[in-house]
Amino acid sequence: MNEAITKIEDIIGDDFRGVVSISENRKPLIKKAYGYADLPNKRPNLTDTRFGTASAGKAFVATAIMKLIEEGKLSLDSSIGTILDFDLKKISRDITIKQLLNHTSGIPDYFDESVMDEYAELWIDIPNYRIRASSDIIPLFIDSPMMYKPGEKFQYNNTGYVVLGLIIEKITGAPFDEHLSKTIFKPSGMGKTGYYELDRLPENCANAYIYDEKRSEYYTNIYSIDAKGTGAGGAFTTIDDVERFWAFLLSGEMISKETVSLMTTSQVENGEYGYGFWLGGDNNDLPYFQGYDPGVSFISSYDKNSLFICIISNYGDDVWKIHREIRDL
Repeated sequence: MNEAITKIEDIIGDDFRGVVSISENRKPLIKKAYGYADLPNKRPNLTDTRFGTASAGKAFVATAIMKLIEEGKLSLDSSIGTILDFDLKKISRDITIKQLLNHTSGIPDYFDESVMDEYAELWIDIPNYRIRASSDIIPLFIDSPMMYKPGEKFQYNNTGYVVLGLIIEKITGAPFDEHLSKTIFKPSGMGKTGYYELDRLPENCANAYIYDEKRSEYYTNIYSIDAKGTGAGGAFTTIDDVERFWAFLLSGEMISKETVSLMTTSQVENGEYGYGFWLGGDNNDLPYFQGYDPGVSFISSYDKNSLFICIISNYGDDVWKIHREIRDL
């Protein structure tokens, strides 16, 4: 076991910044923090530090939607035109919950990762400090045409999950993040997880850093991402809370095991995505969720052998390479 841990630490390397947690059957193999949460003041990252996770929040939103479906308040075939009460303009009213969940809706994507390189490009015309609710994203996509007909193909889409957040708010009458806290975070024991405003962060949060090539220095991402997360992502969490989420989700206590199986098996032609979860491994049987923003990188998986891996960096380090090499090991 000590030899395996040594090999894992070699894979992580000395230049990684963030946290790594690996356990098997809830028994820790390694849990370690690296680098600084506050670079100028040399405040170190700790194993209980809260980190931004970018698009990882899509897994939380998908779980909340599936719980509403189990409660009979929605169905996978419910259309957005029968739920939302604002003018959809050129957007198809026939887009279904299922198509939003599995990225086949064709809804115009305010951040189309196939044509845009930097998330910070979004804030040229609309200051990021105005984005503090899912509804604040609507002006970024509402006047755009459909990308393709609903159900035509799989294409990762951030707007789809913003709309799912809006649907949660419409159905429950509460802000989507408050609903997630009530139905997922608190029941799971995720006491250090939430959607926080960047200018009002609670204690023990890590700053996220971007490297400026021209000036050879780091700067924080506070002007590069939404001031507060939306349905598309932006939750802050800890490695322990991520493991608690997996455990509670897979137990069948939050939603049924049949529903969890739907979420973590392929719902698209290429086999790589379920509902809120990506699928990897030799047979697309490894569910994981991930996120990337300027200064933020996150991945967490939980395989059938109860091997839990969570890797988070607040400097945008290559967590995917580390995850892949650890699994190969």
